[in-house]
Amino acid sequence: MKTDKAADSAALPQAERALQDIRKDILSMAFAPGEAVSERALQDRYGMSRTPIRAALAALTAEGLVDRDPRGGYMIAPIDLQEIRDLFEFREELEDTAVRLACRRASPEALAALRATVDRGRTDFRVEDWLASGLDVHVELAALSGNPFLRDAVRAAVGRALRLRWLLASDAAQRETAWQEHSEILDLVAAGDEDAAARKVRLHTRAVRDQILEAVEGARRFLGTRGVVDHKRGDGDTQ
Repeated sequence: MKTDKAADSAALPQAERALQDIRKDILSMAFAPGEAVSERALQDRYGMSRTPIRAALAALTAEGLVDRDPRGGYMIAPIDLQEIRDLFEFREELEDTAVRLACRRASPEALAALRATVDRGRTDFRVEDWLASGLDVHVELAALSGNPFLRDAVRAAVGRALRLRWLLASDAAQRETAWQEHSEILDLVAAGDEDAAARKVRLHTRAVRDQILEAVEGARRFLGTRGVVDHKRGDGDTQ
C-alpha cells in the first residue's frame, strides 16, 4: 500500500498537467468568465482523479483565475474592468523602467533574438501562437534590462492579461498594429533612445488597455452579468 507521501509524489505530474490544461481552457475562454465549475465535472472533463484537480484549483485560485463560490464549488473569475485599469497602470510603470534599462544594457545578440520573436508574432496565425509570441516579446524585452525581478514582474503582469487578449486575437488589423509597435520599440532600444522608447511603451500599453476595455464592453452581452464586473474605487480609496 502506498504511503500518503508516495501517493502525493505519484499525483504530482498529473497535478501539473491538470493545472496546465485547466489554465489553458480558462485563458482561451473555453470556460466563460463567471461560469460555475465543480471538481466532479472537471474530473470527468480531464479524466483525472480528485487530488490533481483539487491541487490545480488551489493554484488557479491563488493566480486569480478561479474564485471559491460562496454557494459551494468554484467559479471562473469574472473579468473585472477596474482590475484591467489597475493592471495596465502597473504594467506601464514596470515596462517604462524595463525598457530604459534595456536601452543601456541590451547586447546586439540579445536584440537580434528579440527581433526574431517580434517577427514571429507577425507570421503566427494560430491564436495560441500569436498570444505566446506577444507574451514572449514583453518578457524578453524586460529581460534585456538585466534585472530578473523586473522580468518576472512583467511576466506575471502580462500573463494575467492573456485571457483578455483572446478578445482581440481575431482582429488581423490589431495583430498588424501590435507587430508594428513592437518593432518600433525595438528600433528605439537598439538606438539607445531611452525617452522615446519609454514613451512608445507607454503609448502601446495604453492602446492595448483601451482596446481590451472596448472589446469587453462589446462582449458584455455574450459574457453575461456574472462574467463582467467593475469594482471601481470609491472616493476614499487610494489613487
